[in-house]
Amino acid sequence: MADALNFSINTTRFDENYSPSANSRTTTNFANLARGERREENLRNALTMINRRFNSLAHWDNPQGDRYSLELEIISANVHFAADNNDQEFPLLEVLETTIVDKLTGTRSQGMVGNNFSSYVRDYDFSVVLPASCNDSGAPVLPEDFGDLHGQLFQHFLNSQAYRERFAQLPVVCISVSTSKTYFRTGNSHPVLGLEYQQDENSLTDAYFGKMGLSVRYFMPPGAVAPLAFYFRGDLLNDYTNLQLISLISTMETFQKIYRPEIYNANSAAPSVYHPSLGGEDFSPTRVFYDREERTQLGKIQGKFTEEHFIIPNRQLLDQWSSSYPTPVA
Repeated sequence: MADALNFSINTTRFDENYSPSANSRTTTNFANLARGERREENLRNALTMINRRFNSLAHWDNPQGDRYSLELEIISANVHFAADNNDQEFPLLEVLETTIVDKLTGTRSQGMVGNNFSSYVRDYDFSVVLPASCNDSGAPVLPEDFGDLHGQLFQHFLNSQAYRERFAQLPVVCISVSTSKTYFRTGNSHPVLGLEYQQDENSLTDAYFGKMGLSVRYFMPPGAVAPLAFYFRGDLLNDYTNLQLISLISTMETFQKIYRPEIYNANSAAPSVYHPSLGGEDFSPTRVFYDREERTQLGKIQGKFTEEHFIIPNRQLLDQWSSSYPTPVA
């Protein structure tokens, strides 16, 4: 039963000519930028921001601040299975992969895989399952098995032949800190990741990523104004080179400046005790257009799509597979 689900991987170059495919999730960071009349301008400005941030962090032997550039590819994973006597597939998730180009030496090196993370099943969990879960009095309640299937699917993907043949390292995902939590600076510092923060208790997102087998640490990189949440397996500080970590920071901090400028493009840096908020007005908008409300609505639409086209038609198969799968690593 463990082999009932298999995976394939497709890649798409993310540059100023990028246009989302019919199978790409429309709520992904990159797809949001690639729509409308300002599509090429949006993409060009975002890529420029990424490269400038990379060079500002990789400043050694880089006096002009233009030694490096990043190439980005969208990694799309499809899950394959047999249902109704037919081979079926469903577009499961998307991440980004970076390649570091050293224009001084002409060399190319492996950046980070992961970076952004988007998933149809996560849309289903947060847009369909969670809003519908209430106790007898009608109060919202978190289901005990919330995120279990998604966590198993993700870990199965990392252990799959498709992933191991394509990637030499485990992914690291970088997203915004939670606006529902307070973060405390620890005094620990890393030359690339920056100042470390901690919180008293995990957020719902932290717990959800935990079921995917990922731990979390929070760092505010040099020159940043707010900490980022880094989700990883293994040793974040020692499993990756400084340039790989810089590729992750420059890519995802840029996206967060675009999507959450109130936090990541604020005009003052986070203090030692920090409660992030989207209600602040002291920030600088970027020159990249983004419709945050549209993205929220699309998440709900894609959650329903997942329910109708993946969960409900294959519930018996998924339940049997899930029940036979080892408990996700916490």
